[in-house]
Amino acid sequence: MKKYLSLLSLLFIMTHVQAQGYQVTLKAPQVRSGIVYLTYHMGKNLAIADSAAISNTGTAIFKGPAKLNPGIYVIVFPGKATRAEFLIDKSMQVTLSVPDTTDIVNKSTITGSPENVLYMQYQKFVQVKGGQLLKEKNAYAQSRTKADSLLHEKNYATYSKELNDYRDGIIRTQPKSMMAALLSAMKEPKLPNTIPVTHQDSLNQYYYYKSHFWDGITFMDDRIIRTPFFVNKLELYYQQIMPKDADSIIKDVDYKLLLARSAPELFKYLLNWLTDEYINPKYMGQDEVFVHLFEKYHSKGISNWLNEKQMESISRRAYMVMSNLIGEKGANLDMLDSSGKPAPLYGVEAPYTILIFWDPNCGHCKEELPRIDSIYRASWKQKGVRIYAVFSPDDKGLNKSQWVNYLNTQKLDPDWIHVYQTREMEEADAKAQKPSFRQLYDVIMTPTLYLLDDKKNIVGKKLTWKQLNELMEVKWKNKTSN
Repeated sequence: MKKYLSLLSLLFIMTHVQAQGYQVTLKAPQVRSGIVYLTYHMGKNLAIADSAAISNTGTAIFKGPAKLNPGIYVIVFPGKATRAEFLIDKSMQVTLSVPDTTDIVNKSTITGSPENVLYMQYQKFVQVKGGQLLKEKNAYAQSRTKADSLLHEKNYATYSKELNDYRDGIIRTQPKSMMAALLSAMKEPKLPNTIPVTHQDSLNQYYYYKSHFWDGITFMDDRIIRTPFFVNKLELYYQQIMPKDADSIIKDVDYKLLLARSAPELFKYLLNWLTDEYINPKYMGQDEVFVHLFEKYHSKGISNWLNEKQMESISRRAYMVMSNLIGEKGANLDMLDSSGKPAPLYGVEAPYTILIFWDPNCGHCKEELPRIDSIYRASWKQKGVRIYAVFSPDDKGLNKSQWVNYLNTQKLDPDWIHVYQTREMEEADAKAQKPSFRQLYDVIMTPTLYLLDDKKNIVGKKLTWKQLNELMEVKWKNKTSN
């Protein structure tokens, strides 16, 4: 992002451009026209740092008054099919010569940037080893005999070791280089050379892998976010390695964000990524992580880089989730039954209450409600479970007659508690600035199912009827065993 400076500082910049700004020069005589882009890795995409027109001699100059943030950069040629990758670290005056765009890795040179000498040597080595590894992998897949399989497996292991040894050599001999930092960050933790026999052995290996997963990465170095592999490590760690409970995740993310406070770009990236990951989590209960991020960071103005619309979206979502976290007491609902009599949620006495928000105009509801009724009659009812079904009309408005007609047609079990809220009740709540049932229970689609215990604490949320049944079976089994 370019920074626009005041007139008072213009003279200072003009006299110190070499020290303060950047200039990346591309010389590619085979390319005589078009626009080239200076980009950098950000997550799984390339972000544009600058653009320049290429002259009829094949020269393009990217130039700016502020230093570029360190990382792996990519010049994208016209047509976007050809790319040249290089490092930006301390050197801000870089010249990249590409005499042959068909073989950029082997025939290109970079001047003005000592860190790229090592990087280009590495790229050439990886290109060779990568080709050898791919060849052995394909040959292994096409092997016809056990001897051939063993040969290609052995060759693959040899080339892989040579690649790893080369990387380790750079880390060992050039420990302060950017290449060493990048290669250390790419490394996977090595598990102990023991085959797990017992369940505890497997757990020990898991704990070892988890505790050493970030060994090569410091969360106090901004350079790591402008790489193609950091986001992959984040996804692997939080989606597959971290325990799924919210408390463990919250403790972990707070620690990493604390470390990243001294690396503002990394802190910004990490908070954004975690917010996106948990705003609509894949596992029930993890929305507590998002609420925590909102309360501790976003609501305190720490994420001041977000625009007004983004903050409004995050805030709205947080307030929708706050009142229906797993383990919290569900809000009472003052509703009327189908005959118009008061039927509040807190008036339902049952070991478990299934809370259903549905609409007779919803096609999925028409499929699910008969299935829920069937298992209710066959199993749940005998165990004292009650169903509190809230009519949740779409934005077309209340249609009580359609709702009642559907109930009469379907002939659901008479023990279901069917409730609704009149338009006047909704308007009165809005006037009193009371949250609606949609906000209290995050009802953005129908059907939405909750499981409440005898004290109306939320045990499960946004489940299918099968998941509801499995959850209650576990609860009943645990209660019996205790």
